[in-house]
Amino acid sequence: MNIWRDVAAVVGPRRDHAAIRFEGATITYGDLARRVERQAAFLASRGIDAGQRVGLFLPNTPEFVVSYYALMRLGAVAVAINVMCKADELRHIVHDAGARALITASELLPNVPPSAEVPALRDVFLGLGEVGPEVTAPPVVDLPRDAPAAILYTSGTTGKPKGAVLSHANVVSNAHSARRVAGMRPDDVVLCFLPLFHCFGQNFLLNATLFGGATLALERRFSVDQVLGCVEREKVSMLFAVPTAYVALLGDPRTRGALASVRYAFSAAAILPGHVEGAWHAATGLHVHEGYGLTETSPFASYNHAWRWKAGSVGAPIDNVEMCVQDPKGRLLADGETGELCIRGPNVMLGYWGRPEETAVAIQDGWFHSGDIGYRDADGDYFIVDRVKDMINAAGFKVWPREVEEVLFTCPGVHEAAVVGVPDDYAGEVVKAFLVPKAGASLDVAAVLAHCHAHLSTYKVPKHVVIVASLPKGATGKILKRELRTR
Repeated sequence: MNIWRDVAAVVGPRRDHAAIRFEGATITYGDLARRVERQAAFLASRGIDAGQRVGLFLPNTPEFVVSYYALMRLGAVAVAINVMCKADELRHIVHDAGARALITASELLPNVPPSAEVPALRDVFLGLGEVGPEVTAPPVVDLPRDAPAAILYTSGTTGKPKGAVLSHANVVSNAHSARRVAGMRPDDVVLCFLPLFHCFGQNFLLNATLFGGATLALERRFSVDQVLGCVEREKVSMLFAVPTAYVALLGDPRTRGALASVRYAFSAAAILPGHVEGAWHAATGLHVHEGYGLTETSPFASYNHAWRWKAGSVGAPIDNVEMCVQDPKGRLLADGETGELCIRGPNVMLGYWGRPEETAVAIQDGWFHSGDIGYRDADGDYFIVDRVKDMINAAGFKVWPREVEEVLFTCPGVHEAAVVGVPDDYAGEVVKAFLVPKAGASLDVAAVLAHCHAHLSTYKVPKHVVIVASLPKGATGKILKRELRTR
């Protein structure tokens, strides 16, 4: 087995079809195969072979795609690294993974640690591209199903990030499932502004798109102008985003007219507020299909199916995947009961790189313990309540931030909302809300609190409300609540 074979299988019939469109340039499937072969030949000539870890510290460019598949072809392990990492963060990941080499771009080079600080790092490759047409790549390496393919570092809520190890079988099964349930077709143009170093962008978008012979419209990052421009220019048919991106697009009056070519919208990586989905449907006529998963599940675990879309649900498990709800003692809970979501199947990672104890805690009897709280309804569909670690204990009462955020989103003038728990001498913890007003709007704290009192139990009403210009976000656009807690 090898991930590259699933792309190579479509090269013949799709040789002249666009695989990637990027900043006005088109790379066909034939072009991509030639570039991957040349890059694999170069890396092999520098001693890169099966099992070695190689860091990919690259932005969303075709170079990431070519480097990733060249490593897959050789049987090496791609260590995808967040391009926002600074020197200390990068040093930790490269050292932790035991990376033999690092592929990066000139603008990121200042954050690359000197080799003396990371003894395993022998080579830093800069600006890889055309290596020469005369160089012959070694044959594609055939690997066991459980051979590591990628290590993706999870940000976590505390402590240093740890690397989730995904096998070739993890990635192949998950990408094909994503392609099937989303209804991805060879004539689709799939927009990708989500970072390729993240599991959502790497497996659900890059691999699923190219496994199916469709076209990836690649953008360096998210901005409303870039997204709307790309959709119109490339006639994008499938939009994959995170909740904050949908909020931003809804705030722009051009969105309704610019999305005429889009037939499908999808959201994951964070909980999509019901108010936002409703506003999107009203503006575009499209439902936003939610999925659920984590880096540790490659990432896809469940899907709110097109044939029975249900508001607020993340749907039912995908192909060959099982889900259940457990209490803290590992007992199965009945439909409607709230507990921890657990996942078992071909999507579950091999483990955390170099952390057998943490792996044993996360995966028990084959079940991955997600740390997410939710429930299953009588139809077998799952609903996410919140993260275990985000739960607020206000004088003994449980407060789930999502419930409060849903109410805040319905408050006039609120563009974005995030709720966290903060220490309190009397109650232990109380609710604190951070609000971003809509453009041209002003928010009155007293009016916000009155709105909350009308819709929430008293202990759920924020004790502190802070109006801010923006919320801290990670590379995917996910709100960084850990940063809000430290303010």
